[in-house]
Amino acid sequence: MRALVHLDFIEPRARVPYVGAALLIVGLLAVGLVLAGYRASVERREGLEFRLAQAAHAHHRGAASLARAALNAAVSARAAQALLVPWTNLLADLEVAARDSRGDVSILAVEPDAAKRLVHITGESKDLTRAIAYVERLQAAHSLAYPMLDRHELKNDDPQHPVRFELTGEWRETP
Repeated sequence: MRALVHLDFIEPRARVPYVGAALLIVGLLAVGLVLAGYRASVERREGLEFRLAQAAHAHHRGAASLARAALNAAVSARAAQALLVPWTNLLADLEVAARDSRGDVSILAVEPDAAKRLVHITGESKDLTRAIAYVERLQAAHSLAYPMLDRHELKNDDPQHPVRFELTGEWRETP
């Protein structure tokens, strides 16, 4: 007897269960929602970083503006102090003392120190006695108080050997 064996290798079509399809759809929707939330978080973070950068830039500009204002105030204060020097009386007294020296003394520099109310004067004369005479004339002036010879030096490199001197005096407020 022969037995017949019938083999069928074709599978019948498998039907997708409705529960599996429903889970797939729900899973895809969940992935979409997570991606949308992630994108919103990234955009919010970028917005906050942009606002932070703007605030830092504005703070930097504000600090720079304050630094410029402080610098301008310091420059203005120095200019105001320089204007407080009684230049008219001081220069008039220097001119009178120079004229009394009959051209033997040349003034090279006049530098005020407004904070200390001092005037530093640098000059040259033919010899030390004429420089001392010039300082004595300035001691009689009304615009300077206590003009004193700070230092003197014989200029050997010059053929006429002049004496360079420096003196300091406190200026007075004269009406």
